[in-house]
Amino acid sequence: MNILLINPKFPNTYWSFKHALKFISKKSLNVPLGLITVASLLPKKWNRKLIDMNVSGLKEQDVAWADYVFISAMSVQSASAHEIIRICRSMNTKTVAGGPLFTEECEQFPDVDHLVLNEAEITLPLFIEDLTTGKAKGVYRSEHFADLTTTPLPDYSLLQLHKYAMAGIQYSRGCPFDCEFCDITALFGHRVRTKKPGQIIRELDALYNTGWRGHVFFVDDNFIGHRNKLKKELLPEMIRWMEKRQRPFVFTTEASINLADDQELMGMMVRAGFHKVFVGIESPEEICLTECNKVQNHQRNLLKSVTDIQQAGMEVTAGFIVGFDSDPVNIFQRQIEFIQQSGIITAMVGLLNAPRLSKLYRRLHQEGRIVSKFSGDNTDYSMNFIPVMDKEMLLKGYQKILQGIYSSKAYYERVLTFLKSYNPPFREQKKITLKKLSALFKSMMIIGIFNKNSKYYWKLLIWSLLNKPSVFPLAVTYCIYGYHFRKVFRGIT
Repeated sequence: MNILLINPKFPNTYWSFKHALKFISKKSLNVPLGLITVASLLPKKWNRKLIDMNVSGLKEQDVAWADYVFISAMSVQSASAHEIIRICRSMNTKTVAGGPLFTEECEQFPDVDHLVLNEAEITLPLFIEDLTTGKAKGVYRSEHFADLTTTPLPDYSLLQLHKYAMAGIQYSRGCPFDCEFCDITALFGHRVRTKKPGQIIRELDALYNTGWRGHVFFVDDNFIGHRNKLKKELLPEMIRWMEKRQRPFVFTTEASINLADDQELMGMMVRAGFHKVFVGIESPEEICLTECNKVQNHQRNLLKSVTDIQQAGMEVTAGFIVGFDSDPVNIFQRQIEFIQQSGIITAMVGLLNAPRLSKLYRRLHQEGRIVSKFSGDNTDYSMNFIPVMDKEMLLKGYQKILQGIYSSKAYYERVLTFLKSYNPPFREQKKITLKKLSALFKSMMIIGIFNKNSKYYWKLLIWSLLNKPSVFPLAVTYCIYGYHFRKVFRGIT
């Protein structure tokens, strides 16, 4: 059996970092971790190829080679997924689809031959068994959640790893919280399921043995969902592994804001190599946090929590939302002030949207307020429901926030606020390479010369060289990030 696995193309979004990747000669930010894990679930005797359309094009001969094309996608990849399905259908090649996009909106894909939904560890073996006996059905679902201790090693050999900026690993699924706008618990449940520490160490070994060095993203939706296991089991093993290997990786992940309450956990994460964590802050307004059931953010000094995490040695990146029913008219200025004061450089502010499996979608549907599909890109100026606030006012306010945090002056001020106080205990190896010199030269040309606001770029680099040379590489990196953000949010200078 010849199996072609395809990762559809991501559009140019906030998280694509498309405009930043060209500085470091990479094609895509993250590896398609789900697909290379699915590949390891297939029978060993089957032939497998993987096409990631974010790093290479899809050719007709690739589709012609395949007996089946496997597609996995998120909502934001919907347009590309539809195009892949169209191509396969025109060539009479059977398709098998799974992942969040198809699990949430399977009725939107009538031309897919086999929908293998929910978690592949459960539903994919059922499909394979039926396929081998000639009895494959159209849809496979499960209300049960997978035991992650049975999840196989991802097959990194299918990837051109040198084309990616970040590798990926998953430790857990599920989240103990229940935010109204989020669909994670619908997809993966409230009970946090984890792999065994030995599995993670084997994955780290496998990644290390490919020659990979540098950034690794733990893709867990809430890495600290099971704090006791982390502190007693996984993190001690990771610390020993990293020290033995002379710290070849730096880790990024996502966590809830209550990470700031546990100094021991933060210290262990830093020692294990975590240097960045994404946190859902959403809003500085308590009434909005109550509305969306963001209980972990209630009744706390959010600015202090951010400061505590960053002082522990991990940079905070964060998500913010406007468009809540209870947003006050001054929410836009409040968001700007919070983000600027916090020094959160990568502040993803999006308009509220309702994913299909979220409680928010169910509530808004009952109220007759759902008006369109969820695009999956919460920075594309779209909303899939009718907001309480006048929409024109909301869109103007949203644009005000983007201008207020990503205009050159505001952005570089925020970078400086962060760099002045950021002192991580461990640093990446700062060996000078041709790639790093190339990225610096490109930034000088594109941002430092051919840019009308280049003065902010040079002021930041000169400050870092004179006052804190150790953060100079970070200063260059954040200049490149800012260039990408201004490109994505059109009209911001």
